[in-house]
Amino acid sequence: MRPRFTWQLRSRTIELGPRTLIMGVLNVTPDSFSDGDRFFEPQAAIDHGLKLLDEGADILDIGGESTRPGAMAGSGQPAVSAEEELRRVMPVIEGLLRRRPQAIISIDTYKARVARTAVEAGAEIANDVSGLRWDGEMASTLAALKCGVVLMHMRGQPAEWRTLAPLLDPVGLVSRELRRSAEAAVMAGIARQRIVLDPGFGFGKSFDENYPLLAHFDALQELRYPLLAGVSRKSFIGRTLATDGSDAPPQERLYGSLAAMTAAILKGAHIVRVHDVKAAAEAAKVADQIVSLSHWN
Repeated sequence: MRPRFTWQLRSRTIELGPRTLIMGVLNVTPDSFSDGDRFFEPQAAIDHGLKLLDEGADILDIGGESTRPGAMAGSGQPAVSAEEELRRVMPVIEGLLRRRPQAIISIDTYKARVARTAVEAGAEIANDVSGLRWDGEMASTLAALKCGVVLMHMRGQPAEWRTLAPLLDPVGLVSRELRRSAEAAVMAGIARQRIVLDPGFGFGKSFDENYPLLAHFDALQELRYPLLAGVSRKSFIGRTLATDGSDAPPQERLYGSLAAMTAAILKGAHIVRVHDVKAAAEAAKVADQIVSLSHWN
C-alpha cells in the first residue's frame, strides 16, 4: 500500500497515505493561466474557497502571483511585489479563517515576507514553487515558523521555459534535484516531517518530459518523502486533447486532468493539487480503493 507519513503543520498534524488529500487551487490573480481574474476580488475568492471546501478540499492553496509560462516570477524584479501579493491574499486568508477556523490554508509563494505574514495569520503550509531558491531568507523563515512546507521542482524561471534544452532523463534529474532541495531544507533547520515534495509538472518541462515523469512517478518514492502531484489543467494535457491543431484550452481539460491525476495517485501521490475539487475528490475515492489493495515493494 502507499507509504504513510505524519505531516507536521503549523498547529496540527495530518496523516498522509490512508487516502489522497485534495488541495484546491485558489488563485487571487488577474492573470492566472487557468481562471484569469475570476477570483481577483476578495469576496469572490472567499466565496470560491468556501465552495471548494464544501466540495471536498482538504487544503486550500492560495496564491497571489501567477507562475504561468512566460511570467516574470522569480526574476530580479518580479512582476508582483511582496506588498501587492499580501494585499491580494491576506483579506482572503483572513476571511476564510473567520468563516472556517479549522480550514487548512496553504500560501503559494516564494517570498519569505509573504510566507511569514500568511503563516502568522493562520496559514498552516507554505508552498514554494522555487524549492527555497528564489528568496535567500525563505529557508530560515520557514524553519522559524515551523509550518508545513511543500518544495517543488522547477527548471529555470517561467520566462525562460521555452528556451530550455531538452532533458534526456527527466525522472532522474527531478529526483536528484528534489533530493538536494530536501537536504538543503533540513540543513537550514526545517524538520524532515514538515516537508512534502512536488516534481513540478509543467514547470520547465516540455510535453515530451511530463509524461515520462508521470509514468514513472513511483520512482520518486525512493526519496522517502510524501509526494504532491499538480497536473490539473496543465498544458501537456491540453496538447494531448488538441483538436484541429489547437490545444484544448484550460477550461476544457477536466477529463484529461482527472486521468492524469488518477495515474499519479496509482503511482503513489499523497496529495493532488486541483482546480475542479468535486470531480477530483470523487475520482480520488475510486483510485484510493485500488491503492488500498496494492502492495509496495
